[in-house]
Amino acid sequence: MLVGIHNDLYGKFCPFLQRYEAILDHNGIKHVRLDASRQDFWETVSGLDLFIFRWLHYHDHHQMAQAILPVVQNEMGVKSFPDLATCWHYDDKIRQYFLLKQHNFPIIESWVFWDRRIALEWLSTATFPVVFKLKGGAASANVLLIRNISEATKLVNRMFSKGIKSGRIPMAGNTRWMDFSPYKEVHRWGGNVLRKLRGEDISPYWQIHKNYALFQKFLPKNEYDTRVTVIGDRAFAFRRFNREGDFRSSGSGKISYDAGAIDLCFVEKAFKISSKLKFQSMAYDFLYGENGEIFFCEISYDFVDTAIFNCSGFWDSSLNWHEGNYWPQYFQLIDALGLPDLRQPDLH
Repeated sequence: MLVGIHNDLYGKFCPFLQRYEAILDHNGIKHVRLDASRQDFWETVSGLDLFIFRWLHYHDHHQMAQAILPVVQNEMGVKSFPDLATCWHYDDKIRQYFLLKQHNFPIIESWVFWDRRIALEWLSTATFPVVFKLKGGAASANVLLIRNISEATKLVNRMFSKGIKSGRIPMAGNTRWMDFSPYKEVHRWGGNVLRKLRGEDISPYWQIHKNYALFQKFLPKNEYDTRVTVIGDRAFAFRRFNREGDFRSSGSGKISYDAGAIDLCFVEKAFKISSKLKFQSMAYDFLYGENGEIFFCEISYDFVDTAIFNCSGFWDSSLNWHEGNYWPQYFQLIDALGLPDLRQPDLH
């Protein structure tokens, strides 16, 4: 048995990928590191039992995944993680909305426009406040609460002209400054200087968002969201509380792992969606409607692995509780390789 793991951004292997390797080593399973730019890449992939490509929000990763994964899975017949059913809509809130709405799953009502004139017409009848989003991005970086038609009109006009870069929505309330940390800024700038000296790309988010507009209904009185992550027949859950004086919880870092506080209706719904759409691994961000209804606003096959490990256990699809700390990579490998007796090493 041979597993291939594609490298991370800038050709590196981050701790997330190294944990796959540690689990495979612990179980005596051979693995190889891959880079799609290497001349032997395709020949190596043809001999794999599993191809792992953890592609992220970076625009370089987007274009690589869209070029590689359909060929690996559909033309070569090599099992992949993530597979296309799990990731074709990743980091694209418009694709997610169209997919989930088609199946009548309770994703928050949204409005997508490809025409500036029609978008402006809708604004004249819209109820404010409303949430504006770019279709990609993480940690609430591209999410903004719009309180009136004047603010919304400026954003629509911007989106259908010069566009907006990720993390650079030109309006007060952007999380870039709300989450500002001198240490992180120095670290980011220092890293960019080193990459520039080495002749490497310093801007992984180089695409401009333009010629569309995406708005989502605002659900007030949610002090937190509930993140439910389903991996096969297992669901991990925790609550993420909003930033102080803000409505956004993603990226706040304010996490509660109290399993007794989790609404199991969220867990049941997440299992149902993952089963119907055959997702290998998926995280759901749940909120309550104004009358206590269940909604979710986004999904993502990728997530922070330490947040899953910090959960004290998981529920199975029958809502039985299983105590213990587990790395998501462990269960992803169990399912993808069909090896239920795989052992998890001590990775602390």
